[in-house]
Amino acid sequence: MLRRQVAAVARRASLGLRFLSQDTIYALSSAEGRAGVAVVRVSGPMADQCLLQMTQKATLPPPRQAVRRDITHPETKELLDTAMAIRFPGPKSFTGEDVVELHLHGSHPVISGVLQALGTLSTYRPAEAGEFTERAFDNHKMDLMQVEGLADLLHAETEAQRHQALNQISGTIGQVYEEWRTAIVRCLAHAEALIDFGDDEDDVTDEAYDAVIQTVRDLHKSIERHLKDGRRGEILRDGVHVAILGAPNAGKSSLLNLLAQRDAAIVSPIAGTTRDIVQVPLNLAGYPVLLHDTAGIRDTTDVIEQEGVHRAFKCKDEAHLKILVVDVQDGGVDPTLGDIIDASTIVVLNKVDVSIAYDALEHEVAHAPAVCKLSCADGSGVDDFLKTLQAHVKAIFTSNDGNQGAIITRERHRKHLEQCLNHLTAFLQHPQQAELAAEDLRHAVASVGRIVGRVDVEDVLDVLFSDFCIGK
Repeated sequence: MLRRQVAAVARRASLGLRFLSQDTIYALSSAEGRAGVAVVRVSGPMADQCLLQMTQKATLPPPRQAVRRDITHPETKELLDTAMAIRFPGPKSFTGEDVVELHLHGSHPVISGVLQALGTLSTYRPAEAGEFTERAFDNHKMDLMQVEGLADLLHAETEAQRHQALNQISGTIGQVYEEWRTAIVRCLAHAEALIDFGDDEDDVTDEAYDAVIQTVRDLHKSIERHLKDGRRGEILRDGVHVAILGAPNAGKSSLLNLLAQRDAAIVSPIAGTTRDIVQVPLNLAGYPVLLHDTAGIRDTTDVIEQEGVHRAFKCKDEAHLKILVVDVQDGGVDPTLGDIIDASTIVVLNKVDVSIAYDALEHEVAHAPAVCKLSCADGSGVDDFLKTLQAHVKAIFTSNDGNQGAIITRERHRKHLEQCLNHLTAFLQHPQQAELAAEDLRHAVASVGRIVGRVDVEDVLDVLFSDFCIGK
């Protein structure tokens, strides 16, 4: 639900819209279901009044201090629970508004009773999905990237995803983009000044404008380098796709089941059992991995099996890593399968528990980045294979650009950065044509601003007056 709200906030931010509500809203903020403690949050101009009505008290407790209070029905005066109440006066609160939190006993009758009682108060209404976060955004407590980071945190399944989401919520990444936006705004202000006041103001000199051009060159290099990140932030959000490939009966499904530690795929001595893609999510050393078991690759006249082979090749093309499973009893690798081996392929020689020599086979696949020998039947060699797979997964997220703290986490961010880069490129092609150059910078500012939800252009005027003493 929060992801839909994030999308709505993104659309509004792209249009520069703000819809500040005067309603006071309430909702269960903790997880649904029985628990030791449940948190009901109230936010809006009547939040403090709500606390007085629900506790039958005449005075408010001190801000940001937990106090024990009897929670009663405002109409029937029935005791609903004995809880801890905390008030957070705005703007120093999550939403930027007055906020009250009721920390209740987490049983369903208590929660439903309190929510029902809140519903009897006039000018109060239940919050919509993600509305507390939306108000935090509207009140400038969070930028759009932080809102997206919160959504990612709520959906995180691995330690690495949690770390990336928290990094985005902290504002570290957004600060980088905001610094770029501010620098471009300053360049735009100089360009606008050159157009409007260049003949009248001593502050607007050729040297100053040359410095603007150099700043744009530096920004262009920084953004271009930032975009060359291997998409590791987006991969971390969605998971590393690993395709398990090989000939029929090589042991692909057995390997999948071994890694998943359950019978996720049907295993049969009959060749061609797997026709469709079988997907299994995996937490591998803190990183999200999505394993894809594919149909055995071979020439076949069976129409259904042909479709399975086609899907296997499509999966191969879309995967970040490939595992080529080879049965050592085959004695060699089919040329079609051999062509799969590249820098992102791990070759697994399976069924090594069978007492046969396979030295020639090892030599045939020696050019692969990694070759592992194991037996899905008795589990030998699996630990070493897991270490190899973990190393290859981790390598995807290892940065060589020295910029671990600022990575692109969404396609939306990448699109706007690419647009910004295009506009900076256009500026550098005709920097002396002031009107065209200023328009390019204006579009560049808007592109970066859309990432964090800032599309206002009044900043340009602020810089003009502060830098050039215009109007004195």
